[in-house]
Amino acid sequence: MLGYGPTTLNNLSPPLISAMPSIKSFSHLLIASLIALLLLGGCATTELPSNKWSAEKFYQEAQKSLKISDFESAIKNFEDLEVHHPFSPYTQQAQLEVAYAYYKYDEPDSALAALDRYIKLYPRADNVDYAYYLRGLVSMERGTSSFDLWLGLDTTKRQPQTFKNAFSYFKDLINRYPNSEYSLDAKQRMVALRNHLAAYELHAADYYMRRGAYLSAANRAKYVLENYPQTPATPDALAILAEAYQQLGIQDLADNALEVLKLNFPNHKTIAKLGESSTS
Repeated sequence: MLGYGPTTLNNLSPPLISAMPSIKSFSHLLIASLIALLLLGGCATTELPSNKWSAEKFYQEAQKSLKISDFESAIKNFEDLEVHHPFSPYTQQAQLEVAYAYYKYDEPDSALAALDRYIKLYPRADNVDYAYYLRGLVSMERGTSSFDLWLGLDTTKRQPQTFKNAFSYFKDLINRYPNSEYSLDAKQRMVALRNHLAAYELHAADYYMRRGAYLSAANRAKYVLENYPQTPATPDALAILAEAYQQLGIQDLADNALEVLKLNFPNHKTIAKLGESSTS
């Protein structure tokens, strides 16, 4: 593309204030204007319109957008690549990377749809394990927004379906691709998710205890112990179970839960209170 720098004083003739330009000057001006228009027109047409771009050009532009976190433009270029070049070698990679762009653009539904589609279309692709991993990551973060973190909200009190989905997706990755480079991180995230899900059930058990629904409280506490053992929620679940059975008059089960609590968590704050209740 031709460039035009700023005109300097050295390029100008001294102005003739009282003189009118001659016909010859008009001719020169007209020719110069025509040449300038032709040059500008040539400059404008050196860049092809986007619908004429090659697959490589779409992909390169999408990558540039990703690098500067312009995820909206990246999504558009990845999707346009598929529309205009559906059989290009770049298309398969674009179908995976558009899911990442949607994830970073805070469009989890679109990201998950793109990942499900990729897994269905390319079940034996070399990088399909990344699709499984990203699917878990999107679901895990779907339940927690930056706004929640800023407000300090406790997300363990919310319905846990997105976290259950994330756990299932990570488990699927580990079962299918145990040697994947993403498996170790997925295992660590599964530990965090188990703790999160156990905490949710514990909140529910505590809710029922405070309202006198002791049977429901006992059932929730048992669910924590059976499905999320060895999590931080375990000691409190045992304490709720013991107290709920006491309130229900099922003393033998209450004593069993209390003994397990004493054996494994001897410093738990409710042991003294529960012991007094069992002897009274």
